[in-house]
Parts: sequence; C-alpha cells; structure tokens
Amino acid sequence: MNRYRETYAEINLKHLYHNLKSIQKIVHPKTVIPVVKADAYGHGAVEVVRYLIDKGIDYFAVSLLEEALELRRVYPNIELLCMGIIENEGLLIASENNITVTMSNFNQLQNCPKLSKTLKIHLKVDTGMNRLGFKSDHDIKEVIDEIQKNEKFFLEGIFTHFSTADENISYYKKQLNRFDDIFTNLNFKFKMIHVSNSSSQIQFEKDLPWTTHTRLGISLYGLTYIDHIKFLKNTFTLKTKISQLNRLTAGEFVGYGASYESSGQEIIAVLPIGYADGFIRKNTGGFVEINHKRYPIVGRICMDMTFVKVDESVQLHDEVILFGGLISIDEVADRLDTINYEVICQISKRVPRIYKK
Repeated sequence: MNRYRETYAEINLKHLYHNLKSIQKIVHPKTVIPVVKADAYGHGAVEVVRYLIDKGIDYFAVSLLEEALELRRVYPNIELLCMGIIENEGLLIASENNITVTMSNFNQLQNCPKLSKTLKIHLKVDTGMNRLGFKSDHDIKEVIDEIQKNEKFFLEGIFTHFSTADENISYYKKQLNRFDDIFTNLNFKFKMIHVSNSSSQIQFEKDLPWTTHTRLGISLYGLTYIDHIKFLKNTFTLKTKISQLNRLTAGEFVGYGASYESSGQEIIAVLPIGYADGFIRKNTGGFVEINHKRYPIVGRICMDMTFVKVDESVQLHDEVILFGGLISIDEVADRLDTINYEVICQISKRVPRIYKK
C-alpha cells in the first residue's frame, strides 16, 4: 500500500528478537511463548510472527479466535493457543483449524458442538485474579474428568495468570502457592504447564522447576514495570514529519476552542497526526522530539493534526518522534495516568507499521 502521509510507527524487529532471546536465556530450558494478541500489542501480528518464524519460533498465543484465524490463514503450520473464551461454534472452528483453546468454565464444555477433529485444550485455573478459570479443587477435577470422556478432546496444558507479579510479591506468592496445591493434587500428566507472564518470568521463573513454558507479552516489546531491568530494547517508535510552520504574533490563538494563546513571536509546527491515529487529546501538554530536542505540544490535538511550539532551528519536513526516543513510552504512560500497554495498543491501524530488521 502506498503511503502519502509521513506518519508511521517504526517497528524494530531486531530489538524484538533481542528481547525474546534475553528472556529465553533467563528461563532456559523452558520454552517461551510469544504473545501476539491485540495485533502483537499494536506492532502488527502477521509481520511479527513472520519474523519470529524465520528465527525458528513455532508456538504463539493470542486472545481471540479471530486473531488466531487471521494468523492461521497465513501460517498453516504454527501452533496457536487462544487464551480467551471460545464457545459454541467457535470450538468447532478452532478444532477444524488446529487452534488450541482455553477451557475456563463448564458452559464451554456443555455447549460444545459435535467435533469431527481433535480439539486441543489448555485448562485455565483461577488462583486469585477472579477473571477467568476454574477455581475450586472439585471443579478442576470434574472438568478434567469431563474432558477425558470426550474422545475428540485432548487436554494438553494447564495454566494460570498472576495479577500482581510486578507490584505485590506477597499476593503473587499466594497465587503461586494456590496453583502449586492444585497441580500437586491432580492425577494428570500435562504436556504443557505455564504460569509466568513477563514480570514473573523475569524475576521468579528460575525457581519453578515444574513448569515447561512461559508466556512473554509486554516485555517481548521492550516494556516492563521492573525498575532494575535494563536489558530490554524498545521496539515501537511513533514518527511523523512537520507539514507546516506557522509564525504567530502576540495574542493569536491556535486550534479548536482557541485554547492556546501566543505570548509573543512564536513558531507553531503542524504535525499530520491526531486522535484518529490514537495520539489522543490528553497528550496536549506533553512533548515531542525534533532534532534531539524536546518541544511542547500546545492547543487541542485535532482528529488529524497536532500543534507543537518550536524554535528557529526547526525546519519544514523535519522528522518528529512522538515517543520511542527521548520521550519514552513509559513517560507518555505516566503523564496520561495509564500503562505502557495502552499507549502502543491505541495507535490505530491508520498509522502504517514500517518494519526495521
């Protein structure tokens, strides 16, 4: 597709692979499963998976059946685990497309249509997040018995999800102990056992001898909430170029609502990016990077354009880095009172992804 607007997200696949290999060294000999849900956290799942397949990776996790099917149409031979809820006809579609599903409640089992092909299943256990999964010992044993009764079901794995591995270690340990109790009392041999997300595998996976795999989500993309981690590399840089430079005198206003008034002779750069691209209005008051310097965002961010107060050193068509350089993704997240996940995931598909290998 041709690109006529100088706005894009630069995706550094080399850095992404560096992050994967770095985590793999920490958890070795266990296998790391890259999580590519939400279009690979805004990076573009098809391209990210293509790159990792070339590096020898053949198992990936997503959230939705739709995400799994998008990848299956392109990559017929990889293993795909869908971690969200799939029900009714979706289970049939998953089996026909060799997509492994997660069983989280009895309704999925009770309403499963007749299958012609084997359905691979991972059992989700709720150890304290109270989101998805079987919670009581009785229910967990019962669901395993029910799965074993169906010759078209293959119970391959079991997993849980930690809600506080990056901030509340005592609650993490409570969840871990709960899973250990459940797992110890089950009379079933699982091929795959995975509990760790990005934060927990970096810090604690080496202390878990009974797991076989880990799930690598946000840290695959160079982000973490662990302060002392420095080896991860950024993979997502949002860029554009200046479309126009406007010279203002004192008392002139900028943008919708006339919310910004110039205090004197000022230069306002107009950037071809706005909230329709996922660069939301709350970014006003933040900064962008131009020629290795920080410049303030002023006025109201429009659907398609953003205003930045610059100086005489800035020229028309100069490159602008909105985040991923001097302005980190974490800095933007802190200013917006959100998390780094949201900053990258909300950049819309209107913004092309350009891949740096």
